[in-house]
Amino acid sequence: MITTERELRNRAHEKQSPKRSFGIGRRDRPGFNGGMKFPACFYSFPLAASLILSGRAGNMTFAEATPGTATSAPPPARKLPPPRLELPRVDLTIDGRPAFLFLPPESQRRSPQPWIFYAPTLPAYPDEAERWMHEQFLAAGVAVAGVDVGEAYGSPASHRAFDALYDELTLRRGFARKSCLFGRSRGGLWVSSWALHRPDRVAGIIGIYPVYDFRTYPGVTNAAPAYGFTPAELTRRVAEFNPIARAGVLARARIPFALIHGDDDKVVPLRDNSEALREAYQQLGVGELVRLIVLPGQGHSFHEPYFRSRELVDFAIERSKAGAR
Repeated sequence: MITTERELRNRAHEKQSPKRSFGIGRRDRPGFNGGMKFPACFYSFPLAASLILSGRAGNMTFAEATPGTATSAPPPARKLPPPRLELPRVDLTIDGRPAFLFLPPESQRRSPQPWIFYAPTLPAYPDEAERWMHEQFLAAGVAVAGVDVGEAYGSPASHRAFDALYDELTLRRGFARKSCLFGRSRGGLWVSSWALHRPDRVAGIIGIYPVYDFRTYPGVTNAAPAYGFTPAELTRRVAEFNPIARAGVLARARIPFALIHGDDDKVVPLRDNSEALREAYQQLGVGELVRLIVLPGQGHSFHEPYFRSRELVDFAIERSKAGAR
């Protein structure tokens, strides 16, 4: 074997310089180049590990994870729903149920007072996502009210509390005889079922991804107890109780709608709810009474455009004031 002068120098150098093992950067460590020179900070394993996990080693940046390295970031924290909307309010008890009333500034109040009937009124609703909308209503001189009937899903049992709230506001507080109804998500079942019960008290309806078909949400099995039926019984009586099956009543009463819905809503499908309602109106020749804004690629979420639709807010204000004339 012939040994070159360079090999002799290398062997001499190896005898004079004892090897150091850093625990990383060796060929037997997957994902690293054994011939790569690492900065002096890599003598400290904890520091080296922290640099690797953060994607930095000295001046080196790892553009993407290499096999065998732990570079994946922890999953993002789950976004919490917005808290309950806090605006100056009057707390009421209606038919033994908690209720609320947002009043416009005194300078903006009228007689009779225009108002919006809101649903679902629950411990978490209305929430902060709707702040801009409610501030617009109040600034325009329109009050907002709602009563908590629990998870009633549009059942006739909820109508007693709705009628009681209506009587409190119209008979004792000088509110208009007709209001604009506002149903968000399952609140669509609340307001549409009451509109079917009392169409003469409704000036219009707005909705944010509203439910009109309880078969899509919450489903017959979950809705049945609120109606006092078994799932099989409610299924047999869908035509009698499901708001979408009776949308023709609202169309014949010429109650106008303004709705906003995403076309990727898996919770409350656009096709079976807002679009189905518009089609029911179209079949009776009054399709122009339903304004439907579709947000492409959007689902059932807190996507800001749902809650900052100028068209939706202006419609609600206009219909509320029309109900006071």
